[in-house]
Amino acid sequence: MSEVEQAESATSTQRPDEAGGITAAQFRGAMRHYPAGVTIVTLNNGERPVGFTATSFASLSAEPPLISFNIAETSSSIEAMLAAESVVVHFLGDHQLHLAQRFSRAAEERFADDSLWTSLDSGEPVLHDTPIWVRATVHQLIAIGDHTLVIGLVTRVHDTTDDEPIAAPLLYYNGSYHRPRGLQ
Repeated sequence: MSEVEQAESATSTQRPDEAGGITAAQFRGAMRHYPAGVTIVTLNNGERPVGFTATSFASLSAEPPLISFNIAETSSSIEAMLAAESVVVHFLGDHQLHLAQRFSRAAEERFADDSLWTSLDSGEPVLHDTPIWVRATVHQLIAIGDHTLVIGLVTRVHDTTDDEPIAAPLLYYNGSYHRPRGLQ
């Protein structure tokens, strides 16, 4: 075998086999090692408040101001999300671990404590003590795999931080919650 053939053979054995695929468990296992900010998405379905935790939040565009997040097709909130016209996305601080845990429980428990939230004039629930949240109208819904990608057009930004964070962001990494710490 020539040196070129040996190099090509060695390279091909180091590449993933795209035709072979991977299992959902393998994919989830790898993704556990990528830290993500914790957000809670809230909306009103006309009858009651709905909310869920989303670690897939991303900023998409500044002009126009677009955001995105995913929701699983198996989520108890999927039907309400697919029918929603608007949402509020709360960026959780480490002081809000209790909310992240609450919104990971059964749907009927999420808004059971009225002291934790109020509603905007537009109807969406807003969680108290959240220094930053954005309200967005649902711009586009895209079914992808076992999730729906939600793209929102931001119509309001609530930010009480004055450019100084009042709390560390809450992170989700390797199956548990964390707070970042600086390197210096």
